[in-house]
Amino acid sequence: MKIAGSIYQLPREIKILIVFFIVMLSIGFYGGITFVKETTNSNPKGIEERYLGNETDDFATTMKFKKSKPEVLTMVHNHILSLSVIFFLISLILATTDINEKLKLFLMIEPFLSILMTFGGIYFLWTGVLWFKYIIMLSGILMTFSFTLSVFVILKSVITKKGIYTN
Repeated sequence: MKIAGSIYQLPREIKILIVFFIVMLSIGFYGGITFVKETTNSNPKGIEERYLGNETDDFATTMKFKKSKPEVLTMVHNHILSLSVIFFLISLILATTDINEKLKLFLMIEPFLSILMTFGGIYFLWTGVLWFKYIIMLSGILMTFSFTLSVFVILKSVITKKGIYTN
């Protein structure tokens, strides 16, 4: 897939805008990942407890209750919409880089599959399909990997070649 022009040919002002956008987006994204780590302990049991509660665990140090249907639907809805926009914008910028076309296509499409599997998986877990906690964890890891690699490629492409401070 060839896009007219490459990221390093953009005007200096646009390159600076891209850098600030990617940095701010990364702060928000990794802040969300930190929240997930804090609320699930980054493990399948923690994911299950986050949405289904731990009311039957007599040894739990923190009592958690099953999320209500409106809570789950709102969270799934909000995350699918916002992450779709985020990854669409990242993909548009990524399309202007000079990386391998197959890798580029993977990084542009995979996050959307992970969004569907992660947040669709949360809904199915909430309905009682307990093995979806593993799908949620795997797809969340893959989404984070794709985000991280895309950000790295974009920043490297903006800053190198002719550099951010030249047209």
